[in-house]
Amino acid sequence: MPGKHQHFQEPEVGCCGKYFLFGFNIVFWVLGALFLAIGLWAWSEKGVLSNISALTDLGGLDPVWLFVVVGGVMSVLGFAGCIGALRENTFLLKFFSVFLGLIFFLELATGILAFVFKDWIRDQLNLFINNNVKAYRDDIDLQNLIDFAQEYWSCCGARGPNDWNLNIYFNCTDLNPSRERCGVPFSCCVRDPAEDVLNTQCGYDVRLKLELEQQGFIHTKGCVGQFEKWLQDNLIVVAGVFVGIALLQIFGICLAQNLISDIKAVKANW
Repeated sequence: MPGKHQHFQEPEVGCCGKYFLFGFNIVFWVLGALFLAIGLWAWSEKGVLSNISALTDLGGLDPVWLFVVVGGVMSVLGFAGCIGALRENTFLLKFFSVFLGLIFFLELATGILAFVFKDWIRDQLNLFINNNVKAYRDDIDLQNLIDFAQEYWSCCGARGPNDWNLNIYFNCTDLNPSRERCGVPFSCCVRDPAEDVLNTQCGYDVRLKLELEQQGFIHTKGCVGQFEKWLQDNLIVVAGVFVGIALLQIFGICLAQNLISDIKAVKANW
């Protein structure tokens, strides 16, 4: 009776997981490169690339930093994930999963600390906004960001309109020669729906009026309080976005670790 031969299937790298991870990361790589290119272009337009010291001269936040940092991180992660999956390189795949894991735990720790130390976070947010109020006229991107925030949340300053005393152009001191003295930016103004043309001088001299009179012309609530209210009103949406991002990160880590296991199993049979 002829002997029976047993055939063992040798382990192989799963094509589905490999190319899914490649496709998953190439999107992040392209988006990251686009963000980075926009950030570098913006810096080039402002002359920052030819004068690096300008980065430290600005007292507030340069919004371009967000594009450069986010774009840089996404590009590095996308590159490691793409090449690691395509070339079955365990070093790049491990780098990708560890880096992504670190970002996930940093986000988790930040969320927990923000919940536990709410008062400290509120104070830091006040300080951060006021530092940017001081630098309002120093950078056009920062100016546009502050104007957008004040218009979107119908607010003015960190705690209120008087925070604009911190800015050299808007403060109420007698020595201030600026035409904007004792005023606020136009983004603090209560907009008239019937007004077709934006009145950029609507905030001039408005803080010379009594507080009750100001309410008819400008928003008198601070942006920190309005931001907290917005978070409470949109808690489900905000939580959903953060949970979605966390799930994507966990999914990416699992894909990378699964591919690493497959590669190691194949190499063990060589």
